[in-house]
Amino acid sequence: MTKIILADVQPIYRAGVARLLSGETDLHIVAQCSDMERTLHAITTFPGSLVLFASELHPEWPRLTLLLDTMGSRGIVIAENTEAASTFLQLGLHGVLFRGSSGKLLLECLRTVAAGNICQPIRPENAPSSTEDAVGIRVRERLTPKEMRIVALIVQGCKNREIAFRLKTTEQVIKNYLRSIYDKTGVGDRLELALFVLHHRVLAEAASELGLVMEREENARLRTLADLSANVEHLDESIPKTGT
Repeated sequence: MTKIILADVQPIYRAGVARLLSGETDLHIVAQCSDMERTLHAITTFPGSLVLFASELHPEWPRLTLLLDTMGSRGIVIAENTEAASTFLQLGLHGVLFRGSSGKLLLECLRTVAAGNICQPIRPENAPSSTEDAVGIRVRERLTPKEMRIVALIVQGCKNREIAFRLKTTEQVIKNYLRSIYDKTGVGDRLELALFVLHHRVLAEAASELGLVMEREENARLRTLADLSANVEHLDESIPKTGT
């Protein structure tokens, strides 16, 4: 069985790959990482693995390639659709998989590299241009502000219950919104939605910006609750206690 180390900043992408590989008897994920330091630790812990990692992690290339060679592991980079694959192959990596590649291509790439070969990249046919993404722009204009907030949380890997809590509504309302979002984007489920967003820079940037806005809003809400709790405790302590 081939050991897989999966490293990517996108929780929904990691979840999708894990779900895809769960049905494969010859490929097994031994570690999932969200940053480069954890990835390097996993490479050391699980020698002889295939390391599938995102270019977004911005590794120190000499350090990474040296560690891969030392541990007898092989690296496959998850490249953004606008990046040049030749750059990564020249660094000594064993394969390039574009972010928009299908599950079938992902499995083929893993097995090709596991067999000791180089996986030549195939750019997805629907990859947006680096200069203009007409589809992304059109979808961004069609999505309402509320729908974009839901999209941003989906990309972060949030479930419907958490999204409903964050947006102060019900799970059924979120499900209704998702049906509308799926219709506007032409996807069938939340994983396809997340990948669609990640493939289109206009949407990805909008989701990222909204994610930061909602994080600041949530932090402000938590600070307000903490302040209220502290005030209540102070008030309680200031009230004279009467004996019985």
